Amino acid sequence: MKVICDRAALLDAINLVSGAVATRTPRPQLTCVKLEADKKGSVGEVTLLATDGELSLRLRLAQVDVQQAGEALIPADKLRQIISAEDTEPTLTLETEEDAVHIRGKDAHFKVYGYPSGDFPPIPEMADVIAGSTEMGKAKAVFSHPSGGLEAIITRTVFATARENSRYAINGVLLKRDGKRLEMVATDGRRLALCRTQLAAGEKDAKAVSCIIPTKALSMLQKIVKSPDETVQIAITDNQIFFSVLGAGEKDGSAGRATLSSNLVEGSFPPYEDVVPKDHDKRIVFDRDVLSSAVRRAALLTNEESRGVRMAFKGKNKQLELSSRAPEMGEAQITVDLSKYEGDDIEIGFNPLFLTDALKVVSETEVIFELKAPNKPGVVKAGTDFVYVVMPVNLQ
Repeated sequence: MKVICDRAALLDAINLVSGAVATRTPRPQLTCVKLEADKKGSVGEVTLLATDGELSLRLRLAQVDVQQAGEALIPADKLRQIISAEDTEPTLTLETEEDAVHIRGKDAHFKVYGYPSGDFPPIPEMADVIAGSTEMGKAKAVFSHPSGGLEAIITRTVFATARENSRYAINGVLLKRDGKRLEMVATDGRRLALCRTQLAAGEKDAKAVSCIIPTKALSMLQKIVKSPDETVQIAITDNQIFFSVLGAGEKDGSAGRATLSSNLVEGSFPPYEDVVPKDHDKRIVFDRDVLSSAVRRAALLTNEESRGVRMAFKGKNKQLELSSRAPEMGEAQITVDLSKYEGDDIEIGFNPLFLTDALKVVSETEVIFELKAPNKPGVVKAGTDFVYVVMPVNLQ
């Protein structure tokens, strides 16, 4: 293999695929990036592959001059450090010598020892998954959606996932496709975020399918997507999910600019439909930025012991009084006007972080808050597609 690469483009690609490289493993090959150089006529391409055994990424790089096709398996950290350090070079030449790779710039030459490229585990192509020509069998669901819309629904749910909870099912995000409706749900047991959208293309009577996607895979997908105009094709098998990012002019089933695959989270997701209250009798309409600012300021005088902010809703004055106190720190009180208020007065406490987390991902400026009682969960709604349920906290 011998290729001449645009250094900046190669560095961007290495930084992305490094997120799929294993950090702790008895298999040193999983700490590597595999390079596959190919040339069809005058067009050259290098594919970078990485996997940690659960998540895999295949990334295609077009800004290359392939002088000799071939493969290499190189430790990811050293490759990234060298390419990053050669920051005055517009291009770099990579050439293999048995299992080693020579990296040359204008005034530098590095020789990095790697491994036989055949030691790297195979990563299926999207087309093979769709066709069912892999060990996993044929995908049970295949559909596409604009990357901007998919990224938005991920952003509005992934923040509410549990972190290292013993209930593994809530360490990921539930994806549910039913006909042309796509729904994602996340919860950590104290809050729940639900977001829906309509698929841009697909069968309206398509069979319902659901799976739980690890948070890491969704965070990686958000980094891969470059433009909201790209299309993401999704294929789901019994125990894996595949995302292929297609550029302009690329059709479903093509190789795509990037393909991400991940094992699915095992277990059953909680019956989230039962968690969303439907009997609220207090409805508040407020400006997103006004409430977010007030909650952040009230949170300044809270600590681990007094983590709640008291929210007193006054229907007569259409005002909200937020207050907090922390021993040996002090007290805070903030008053804001409400756009609308329906129902009796109520005082209730919430973890301020749980409120600001949701308000950060809402694009609408007008948000609805629904309440029932001080010991009942509150519901934040934005538009017609976002619902956020948050449990109250006890206030002393």
